[in-house]
Amino acid sequence: MFRSVTKKKNEISIERCLSLLSRERRATLAVNGEEGYPYSIPINYVFLQKENQIAFHSSKKGYKVDCLRKSDKVCLTVFGNETIKQEDWAPFMESVVVFGKCHLANDERQKYYLFEQFAYKYYPDKQLAKQEIEKAGQFADIYVIEIEHISGKEIQEK
Repeated sequence: MFRSVTKKKNEISIERCLSLLSRERRATLAVNGEEGYPYSIPINYVFLQKENQIAFHSSKKGYKVDCLRKSDKVCLTVFGNETIKQEDWAPFMESVVVFGKCHLANDERQKYYLFEQFAYKYYPDKQLAKQEIEKAGQFADIYVIEIEHISGKEIQEK
């Protein structure tokens, strides 16, 4: 159902994919938009490796939310780990593409847990994270992507 990386020599291992997902802070989320047009938006996210999920927060309304209500199928792309290798002048970069189905977290305990995991990644300490959850959590929702497929590759930008 999902295609594999075309240029096998560029493909990276699942371990490198998971490492990149764990380490990076931003991704691009693509959803099925209106009239067949895709809609892609940058997001902050947290990768929950044990649960095989990715979580992100969102306002309670807007175009992204409308699109997710119509179709739960999403694609998330993360890239980073840029390096310069001695033999070449142009940088190498890794990217990971994730396909999955996305749903709104409705259970209050799960929602709080996901907000915590998210906040711990982006805030400098747990106390500040908890304060932000208490202050802003009521105005946001949190979505969960159930990962169905992951692939990654390394490319040289020249």
